[in-house]
Amino acid sequence: MDNIAGSKSSLTWIVHISVVLLVALWLFPTVGLLVSSFRTTDQISSSGWWQSLFPTEQNVTLRTTDPDDEGVQSLVDGVYTITGNLFDEPGAEIGVWGTSSRAIDSYIAGDTADLGDGETITVQANGDYVWTGTAEMSGRGQRVFATAATPPDFTLDNYDKVLFSGSQTDNMLKAFTNTMIVTIPATIIPIVIAAFAAYALAWMDFPGRAILIAMVVGLLVVPLQLALIPLLKLHLNIGIGKGYLGVWLAHTGFGLPLAIYLLRNYMVGLPRDIIENARVDGATDFQIFTKIILPLSFPALASFAIFQFLWTWNDLLVAKVFLIDSTGQTTVMTNQIVELLGTRGGNWEILATAAFVSIAVPLAVFFAMQKYLVRGLLAGSVK
Repeated sequence: MDNIAGSKSSLTWIVHISVVLLVALWLFPTVGLLVSSFRTTDQISSSGWWQSLFPTEQNVTLRTTDPDDEGVQSLVDGVYTITGNLFDEPGAEIGVWGTSSRAIDSYIAGDTADLGDGETITVQANGDYVWTGTAEMSGRGQRVFATAATPPDFTLDNYDKVLFSGSQTDNMLKAFTNTMIVTIPATIIPIVIAAFAAYALAWMDFPGRAILIAMVVGLLVVPLQLALIPLLKLHLNIGIGKGYLGVWLAHTGFGLPLAIYLLRNYMVGLPRDIIENARVDGATDFQIFTKIILPLSFPALASFAIFQFLWTWNDLLVAKVFLIDSTGQTTVMTNQIVELLGTRGGNWEILATAAFVSIAVPLAVFFAMQKYLVRGLLAGSVK
């Protein structure tokens, strides 16, 4: 029955399950990155992002108010007393506690610990404490080591630190602006050049066209790393140096082979009758290109735009070579994240926030134009 036309194959469920697993593999890290970007350092260090909606237990070191602070101690029934709460913010709940880091579970909430010299301390589950002594107390506050269950805690402080705090050269907002300055022209320029070249290779007859097409296909497999240093030397020799113009031209050169190949394949598949009729009516090649070819080639143009935008946005190597980043004025987001890894390797909440800020724009671009991606990739594959 599986071979009957119109019947579903027995492999359909396997295909569906495989697709769901692949989507999950890509989706889970992104969701985890988003959730972690709103969590505090303590929350990240104590539990995974999938536990972010539930209370988490962690060992904390707390301290009472200093006895030397004015008005802290009061004399109650002949006993010096200090009261307060161990937590800066309410909501956490203490399970076990102790007065030494070696015996953190010596007492449970509500017990009283003997501190010696006539002093005692009682700690409640909500963090309230009563510290008493037969003589006036002095010095620093009493340390309390506890295992506390803290409620879920989400904050926007991470985004404030990443986007707005620090100097002009030490925040992601400046790097975000620099990345946009690099990415938008580096996406538009190769599309414009490749569209003209693709039309010429698809619909114009001239000597050496087949050789040029073969060269374009051959350039697709040439590693860009081979051209980095020679291209940089060329830029320095002609006076471009390191800067935005240099990185635009580098991205244009590296992206043109794929752009020309993709657009040429699409344009070859367009109906020949439309173009021949336009020529019979007296239309020039430029008029045919602008009024017929470009509107019909929009799926292929959008498809390459997605590829070029994502590749340029996530690029680090080309930016390292062709941009001056020692001053921080042209630092792109990928390089800024590397700097954060070097200076704040333990601040996972900052790194998660910076990474999610970096991928937010590519995700928006991809989902907005994904319907054109498949149409552009399949261009010329079916006649």
